[in-house]
Amino acid sequence: MNNSYKNIKQSLDLMGITYLENEPMKKHTTFGIGGPVDLLVLPKDNIIIKDIINIINKNNIDYYFLGSGSNILVSDSGIRGIVISLKKASKKIVFKNNTVYVDCGAMLGTFVKKLNNRNIKGYETLIGVPGTVGGALVMNAGAYGNEISNNLISVDTISIDGKKNHYKSNEIKFSYRHSTFKKDEILINAIFKCETGDENEIEKNKKNASNLRKMNQPLKFRSAGSVFKNPNSNSAAGYLIDKAGLKGMQIGDAKISNKHANFIINLGNAKSNEVIELIEIIKNKIKSMFNISLELEIKILGV
Repeated sequence: MNNSYKNIKQSLDLMGITYLENEPMKKHTTFGIGGPVDLLVLPKDNIIIKDIINIINKNNIDYYFLGSGSNILVSDSGIRGIVISLKKASKKIVFKNNTVYVDCGAMLGTFVKKLNNRNIKGYETLIGVPGTVGGALVMNAGAYGNEISNNLISVDTISIDGKKNHYKSNEIKFSYRHSTFKKDEILINAIFKCETGDENEIEKNKKNASNLRKMNQPLKFRSAGSVFKNPNSNSAAGYLIDKAGLKGMQIGDAKISNKHANFIINLGNAKSNEVIELIEIIKNKIKSMFNISLELEIKILGV
């Protein structure tokens, strides 16, 4: 590694911040795919993220943020640069009056479970959605009629130059699997509104969503979740892929799930290029058959 990395490591050592060198990213993604990153930084508190960014910027090294690694495919050639992982960062969830404060590194499932335990409505169908609260907000995660943005009050972020920003929900535009948060900002914490609902209704909605997920998604295999966004409200990506006869197609250990065609699963030792090959086959077939250009829901890093 060059002097820039040496300077960064020295600064991280002085601050007592954990980092790993040449760390295989397959250990940090739900897909279980990905080569080594030059440096994986694991801050234990959100407060120091700003300082980490400033150190990296001074040394002109590219960097990326990682939540739980649930919606990404990392190249087997790895990532040149630094990944700041929030997996060990603070994950506070604090209820106050009719609101809840949450650190964006908290797992969405944990957050939703705590809301459900208090009979707070509007979140229950999100219980099985993978990832962190921050990642869910960036992609406006949703399931079975609910989107995480529905009850958002405000979000605090840190930009790539280390500047803190505060956004009210109406300052961010949310649409299907999309938000207008800037690409060079990391979400640090958020505040949501809490409205108590009927306990039985919440439990019913939660169970329905959970049963549908178990019935329709390949939960026993490693994956990055839904690969493509639904092109519109009338046609689901999985339905189109199924109609194109691509269900079950396999390249190496990467396979288009027989259970849900919008999932590419890792049968054990799938490679990034195998997944990308399947993605390209799907895109080309759907374009030629239906004249629809599918857009990725997952993010590809290091390719």
